[in-house]
Amino acid sequence: MKTTNKSSTIVFKVSDNIKEMMIRHYEDKKCEKAPPYAIFQVKDYDCVTTLYESGKVMFQGLGADIESSYWMEQERIKNNNTITISDKKEKKKEETKSFISVSSVGSDEVGTGDYFGPLVVTASYVAKDKFSFLTDLGVRDSKKLTDEKIISIGPTLIKKIPHTSIVLSNKEYNDFHRTDMNMNKIKAILHNKCLLSVIKKENLVGVKVVVDQFEPPKSYYAHLSQVPEKVNQITFMTKAEDQCLSVAVSSIISRYIFLKEMKKLNEKMGIVIPLGASSLVDEVGVTLVEKFGKDILYNIAKLNFKNTQKIEENKKARAS
Repeated sequence: MKTTNKSSTIVFKVSDNIKEMMIRHYEDKKCEKAPPYAIFQVKDYDCVTTLYESGKVMFQGLGADIESSYWMEQERIKNNNTITISDKKEKKKEETKSFISVSSVGSDEVGTGDYFGPLVVTASYVAKDKFSFLTDLGVRDSKKLTDEKIISIGPTLIKKIPHTSIVLSNKEYNDFHRTDMNMNKIKAILHNKCLLSVIKKENLVGVKVVVDQFEPPKSYYAHLSQVPEKVNQITFMTKAEDQCLSVAVSSIISRYIFLKEMKKLNEKMGIVIPLGASSLVDEVGVTLVEKFGKDILYNIAKLNFKNTQKIEENKKARAS
Protein backbone atom coordinates (compact mmCIF):
# COMPACT_ATOMS: atom_id res chain seq x y z
CA MET A 1 0.00 0.00 0.00
CA LYS A 2 1.30 3.41 -0.88
CA THR A 3 1.72 5.73 2.08
CA THR A 4 1.36 9.48 2.18
CA ASN A 5 4.30 11.59 3.32
CA LYS A 6 2.71 14.51 5.15
CA SER A 7 4.19 17.96 5.19
CA SER A 8 5.74 18.91 8.51
CA THR A 9 7.26 21.88 10.32
CA ILE A 10 10.41 21.46 12.40
CA VAL A 11 11.88 24.31 14.46
CA PHE A 12 14.95 24.47 16.67
CA LYS A 13 17.82 26.81 17.57
CA VAL A 14 21.36 26.34 16.26
CA SER A 15 24.67 27.44 17.74
CA ASP A 16 26.57 30.40 16.30
CA ASN A 17 29.09 28.25 14.41
CA ILE A 18 26.31 26.21 12.80
CA LYS A 19 24.48 29.42 12.01
CA GLU A 20 27.53 30.61 10.04
CA MET A 21 27.77 27.23 8.31
CA MET A 22 24.13 27.53 7.23
CA ILE A 23 24.67 31.03 5.86
CA ARG A 24 27.56 29.80 3.71
CA HIS A 25 25.77 26.61 2.73
CA TYR A 26 22.64 28.35 1.43
CA GLU A 27 24.35 31.48 0.05
CA ASP A 28 23.59 30.78 -3.62
CA LYS A 29 20.08 29.44 -2.99
CA LYS A 30 18.44 32.05 -0.79
CA CYS A 31 15.38 34.01 -1.93
CA GLU A 32 15.65 37.70 -2.74
CA LYS A 33 13.26 38.55 0.08
CA ALA A 34 13.12 37.00 3.55
CA PRO A 35 10.51 37.22 6.33
CA PRO A 36 10.95 39.86 9.08
CA TYR A 37 13.94 39.16 11.35
CA ALA A 38 15.13 36.38 9.06
CA ILE A 39 18.69 36.20 7.71
CA PHE A 40 17.54 34.19 4.71
CA GLN A 41 14.86 31.91 3.35
CA VAL A 42 15.45 29.08 0.87
CA LYS A 43 12.63 27.46 -1.08
CA ASP A 44 13.52 24.02 -2.41
CA TYR A 45 11.03 21.78 -4.16
CA ASP A 46 10.29 19.83 -0.97
CA CYS A 47 11.42 22.11 1.87
CA VAL A 48 11.39 25.79 2.85
CA THR A 49 14.28 26.65 5.18
CA THR A 50 14.24 29.92 7.14
CA LEU A 51 17.08 31.04 9.43
CA TYR A 52 16.31 33.87 11.87
CA GLU A 53 18.70 36.35 13.47
CA SER A 54 18.08 34.71 16.86
CA GLY A 55 19.55 31.44 15.55
CA LYS A 56 16.16 29.79 15.31
CA VAL A 57 15.75 27.80 12.10
CA MET A 58 12.48 26.53 10.64
CA PHE A 59 12.07 23.72 8.10
CA GLN A 60 8.69 23.32 6.39
CA GLY A 61 7.52 20.79 3.81
CA LEU A 62 7.79 17.15 2.79
CA GLY A 63 11.58 17.21 3.07
CA ALA A 64 11.71 18.94 6.46
CA ASP A 65 12.83 15.81 8.32
CA ILE A 66 15.80 15.17 6.02
CA GLU A 67 16.93 18.79 5.74
CA SER A 68 16.70 19.33 9.50
CA SER A 69 18.42 16.04 10.35
CA TYR A 70 21.56 17.16 8.53
CA TRP A 71 21.87 20.29 10.70
CA MET A 72 21.01 18.39 13.88
CA GLU A 73 23.87 16.04 13.01
CA GLN A 74 26.21 19.02 12.52
CA GLU A 75 25.25 20.30 15.98
CA ARG A 76 26.11 16.88 17.41
CA ILE A 77 29.44 16.62 15.56
CA LYS A 78 30.65 20.20 15.98
CA ASN A 79 29.24 21.03 19.42
CA ASN A 80 28.33 17.69 21.05
CA ASN A 81 24.82 19.10 21.27
CA THR A 82 21.84 16.79 20.79
CA ILE A 83 18.81 18.67 19.50
CA THR A 84 15.39 17.37 20.47
CA ILE A 85 12.32 18.12 18.39
CA SER A 86 9.37 18.73 20.64
CA ASP A 87 5.72 18.48 19.72
CA LYS A 88 3.86 21.46 21.17
CA LYS A 89 0.67 19.40 21.19
CA GLU A 90 2.27 16.85 23.50
CA LYS A 91 1.12 17.79 26.99
CA LYS A 92 2.88 14.98 28.77
CA LYS A 93 6.39 15.93 29.78
CA GLU A 94 9.28 13.67 28.81
CA GLU A 95 10.20 11.19 31.50
CA THR A 96 13.59 11.97 32.98
CA LYS A 97 13.92 8.90 35.18
CA SER A 98 17.25 7.17 34.72
CA PHE A 99 17.15 3.53 33.65
CA ILE A 100 20.86 2.99 34.19
CA SER A 101 20.18 0.45 36.99
CA VAL A 102 17.03 -1.17 35.61
CA SER A 103 16.73 -4.25 33.38
CA SER A 104 15.43 -3.01 30.05
CA VAL A 105 15.09 -3.38 26.31
CA GLY A 106 16.45 -0.36 24.46
CA SER A 107 16.90 0.58 20.82
CA ASP A 108 19.01 3.02 18.85
CA GLU A 109 20.04 3.57 15.23
CA VAL A 110 23.07 4.63 13.21
CA GLY A 111 23.42 5.97 9.67
CA THR A 112 20.68 8.58 9.52
CA GLY A 113 23.14 11.43 9.02
CA ASP A 114 25.36 9.58 6.54
CA TYR A 115 24.82 9.93 2.80
CA PHE A 116 26.69 6.73 2.05
CA GLY A 117 26.09 3.47 3.86
CA PRO A 118 23.09 1.66 5.33
CA LEU A 119 20.70 2.49 8.13
CA VAL A 120 21.30 0.16 11.09
CA VAL A 121 18.80 -0.25 13.95
CA THR A 122 19.42 -2.44 17.00
CA ALA A 123 17.38 -3.37 20.07
CA SER A 124 19.09 -5.05 23.04
CA TYR A 125 18.02 -6.61 26.31
CA VAL A 126 20.25 -5.87 29.29
CA ALA A 127 19.43 -7.64 32.55
CA LYS A 128 20.76 -6.50 35.91
CA ASP A 129 23.26 -9.34 36.06
CA LYS A 130 25.05 -7.84 33.03
CA PHE A 131 25.60 -4.39 34.54
CA SER A 132 29.04 -4.98 36.06
CA PHE A 133 30.22 -6.77 32.91
CA LEU A 134 29.16 -3.85 30.73
CA THR A 135 30.67 -1.28 33.08
CA ASP A 136 34.00 -3.13 33.09
CA LEU A 137 33.85 -3.31 29.29
CA GLY A 138 33.50 0.46 29.11
CA VAL A 139 30.04 0.58 27.58
CA ARG A 140 28.65 4.05 27.04
CA ASP A 141 27.05 6.05 24.26
CA SER A 142 28.70 5.14 20.93
CA LYS A 143 28.97 8.83 20.05
CA LYS A 144 31.38 9.21 22.98
CA LEU A 145 33.55 6.23 22.02
CA THR A 146 36.19 6.11 19.33
CA ASP A 147 35.57 3.87 16.35
CA GLU A 148 38.58 1.82 17.46
CA LYS A 149 36.94 1.17 20.86
CA ILE A 150 33.65 0.25 19.18
CA ILE A 151 35.39 -2.20 16.84
CA SER A 152 37.15 -3.65 19.89
CA ILE A 153 34.10 -4.27 22.10
CA GLY A 154 31.41 -4.69 19.43
CA PRO A 155 31.94 -8.43 18.84
CA THR A 156 31.82 -9.13 22.58
CA LEU A 157 28.50 -7.33 22.95
CA ILE A 158 27.08 -9.14 19.93
CA LYS A 159 28.06 -12.47 21.50
CA LYS A 160 27.03 -11.78 25.10
CA ILE A 161 23.97 -9.53 24.91
CA PRO A 162 20.59 -10.63 23.48
CA HIS A 163 19.79 -8.30 20.61
CA THR A 164 18.28 -7.92 17.16
CA SER A 165 19.80 -5.74 14.44
CA ILE A 166 18.32 -4.76 11.10
CA VAL A 167 20.56 -3.45 8.33
CA LEU A 168 18.53 -1.51 5.78
CA SER A 169 20.53 -1.31 2.56
CA ASN A 170 20.63 1.85 0.50
CA LYS A 171 18.61 0.19 -2.24
CA GLU A 172 15.89 -0.74 0.26
CA TYR A 173 15.99 2.76 1.73
CA ASN A 174 15.59 4.35 -1.71
CA ASP A 175 12.81 1.91 -2.57
CA PHE A 176 10.94 3.07 0.54
CA HIS A 177 11.34 6.71 -0.42
CA ARG A 178 9.84 5.98 -3.82
CA THR A 179 6.63 5.21 -1.92
CA ASP A 180 6.85 8.58 -0.12
CA MET A 181 7.92 6.98 3.17
CA ASN A 182 10.07 9.47 5.06
CA MET A 183 13.11 8.84 7.25
CA ASN A 184 11.27 8.96 10.58
CA LYS A 185 8.61 6.50 9.45
CA ILE A 186 11.30 4.10 8.25
CA LYS A 187 13.08 4.39 11.61
CA ALA A 188 9.87 3.89 13.59
CA ILE A 189 9.04 0.69 11.69
CA LEU A 190 12.56 -0.70 12.12
CA HIS A 191 12.72 0.18 15.83
CA ASN A 192 9.38 -1.56 16.36
CA LYS A 193 10.55 -4.70 14.51
CA CYS A 194 13.75 -4.93 16.54
CA LEU A 195 11.99 -4.35 19.87
CA LEU A 196 9.33 -6.96 19.11
CA SER A 197 11.98 -9.48 18.08
CA VAL A 198 13.98 -9.15 21.31
CA ILE A 199 10.91 -9.20 23.55
CA LYS A 200 9.61 -12.37 21.88
CA LYS A 201 12.97 -14.17 21.76
CA GLU A 202 13.62 -13.52 25.45
CA ASN A 203 9.98 -14.07 26.52
CA LEU A 204 9.93 -10.73 28.30
CA VAL A 205 6.80 -9.56 30.09
CA GLY A 206 6.45 -6.14 31.70
CA VAL A 207 10.06 -5.19 30.93
CA LYS A 208 10.93 -1.51 30.63
CA VAL A 209 11.29 -0.46 26.99
CA VAL A 210 13.34 2.63 26.11
CA VAL A 211 13.85 4.27 22.73
CA ASP A 212 16.36 7.00 22.02
CA GLN A 213 13.88 9.67 20.97
CA PHE A 214 14.11 10.91 17.39
CA GLU A 215 10.59 12.35 17.14
CA PRO A 216 7.62 13.04 19.44
CA PRO A 217 5.88 9.88 20.74
CA LYS A 218 2.61 10.84 19.05
CA SER A 219 4.33 10.94 15.66
CA TYR A 220 6.19 7.68 16.35
CA TYR A 221 2.98 5.77 17.03
CA ALA A 222 1.22 7.44 14.08
CA HIS A 223 3.89 5.95 11.80
CA LEU A 224 2.95 2.51 13.12
CA SER A 225 -0.80 2.91 12.59
CA GLN A 226 -0.89 0.22 9.89
CA VAL A 227 1.58 -2.14 11.55
CA PRO A 228 -0.19 -5.34 12.71
CA GLU A 229 1.78 -5.63 15.95
CA LYS A 230 3.62 -2.95 17.88
CA VAL A 231 5.35 -2.37 21.18
CA ASN A 232 3.46 0.04 23.42
CA GLN A 233 4.26 1.75 26.72
CA ILE A 234 7.65 2.91 25.51
CA THR A 235 9.70 5.46 27.42
CA PHE A 236 11.13 7.92 24.90
CA MET A 237 14.24 9.68 26.17
CA THR A 238 16.67 12.15 24.69
CA LYS A 239 20.32 11.19 25.21
CA ALA A 240 19.00 7.81 26.34
CA GLU A 241 22.45 6.26 25.79
CA ASP A 242 23.64 8.09 28.91
CA GLN A 243 20.71 6.92 31.04
CA CYS A 244 19.97 3.40 29.85
CA LEU A 245 22.52 0.61 29.34
CA SER A 246 20.37 -1.28 26.83
CA VAL A 247 20.23 1.79 24.58
CA ALA A 248 23.98 2.31 24.98
CA VAL A 249 24.60 -1.31 23.95
CA SER A 250 22.29 -0.93 20.96
CA SER A 251 24.08 2.24 19.95
CA ILE A 252 27.47 0.50 20.00
CA ILE A 253 26.29 -2.62 18.16
CA SER A 254 24.62 -0.49 15.48
CA ARG A 255 27.76 1.58 15.06
CA TYR A 256 29.95 -1.54 14.90
CA ILE A 257 27.78 -3.07 12.16
CA PHE A 258 27.68 0.24 10.27
CA LEU A 259 31.49 0.55 10.33
CA LYS A 260 31.87 -3.04 9.10
CA GLU A 261 29.43 -2.35 6.25
CA MET A 262 31.33 0.80 5.31
CA LYS A 263 34.60 -1.17 5.25
CA LYS A 264 33.02 -3.63 2.82
CA LEU A 265 31.78 -0.74 0.67
CA ASN A 266 35.22 0.88 0.64
CA GLU A 267 36.79 -2.36 -0.53
CA LYS A 268 34.14 -2.89 -3.20
CA MET A 269 34.40 0.67 -4.54
CA GLY A 270 38.19 0.83 -4.23
CA ILE A 271 38.10 4.15 -2.41
CA VAL A 272 37.82 5.45 1.15
CA ILE A 273 34.29 6.82 1.45
CA PRO A 274 33.88 9.54 4.09
CA LEU A 275 31.11 9.43 6.66
CA GLY A 276 28.52 12.16 7.12
CA ALA A 277 27.15 14.45 4.43
CA SER A 278 29.88 17.08 3.95
CA SER A 279 31.33 18.63 0.81
CA LEU A 280 34.03 15.94 0.94
CA VAL A 281 31.26 13.38 0.55
CA ASP A 282 30.11 15.25 -2.57
CA GLU A 283 33.60 15.10 -4.06
CA VAL A 284 33.88 11.35 -3.51
CA GLY A 285 30.37 10.97 -4.91
CA VAL A 286 31.44 12.63 -8.17
CA THR A 287 34.45 10.31 -8.40
CA LEU A 288 32.24 7.25 -7.92
CA VAL A 289 29.70 8.41 -10.50
CA GLU A 290 32.45 9.06 -13.03
CA LYS A 291 33.86 5.58 -12.39
CA PHE A 292 30.68 3.49 -12.14
CA GLY A 293 27.90 5.66 -13.58
CA LYS A 294 25.17 7.63 -11.81
CA ASP A 295 23.04 4.53 -11.15
CA ILE A 296 25.61 3.36 -8.59
CA LEU A 297 24.27 5.89 -6.10
CA TYR A 298 20.94 4.06 -5.84
CA ASN A 299 22.73 1.10 -4.26
CA ILE A 300 25.25 2.88 -2.02
CA ALA A 301 23.71 6.25 -1.02
CA LYS A 302 20.53 7.84 0.33
CA LEU A 303 19.29 9.60 -2.78
CA ASN A 304 16.89 11.99 -1.04
CA PHE A 305 19.80 13.75 0.68
CA LYS A 306 20.80 17.09 -0.85
CA ASN A 307 24.19 15.56 -1.67
CA THR A 308 22.68 13.86 -4.73
CA GLN A 309 21.88 17.21 -6.32
CA LYS A 310 25.28 18.61 -5.38
CA ILE A 311 27.04 15.60 -6.90
CA GLU A 312 25.16 16.13 -10.17
CA GLU A 313 26.05 19.84 -10.16
CA ASN A 314 29.71 19.18 -9.34
CA LYS A 315 29.97 16.54 -12.03
CA LYS A 316 28.63 18.96 -14.64
CA ALA A 317 31.08 21.61 -13.42
CA ARG A 318 34.00 19.19 -13.82
CA ALA A 319 32.91 18.31 -17.33
CA SER A 320 32.60 21.93 -18.48
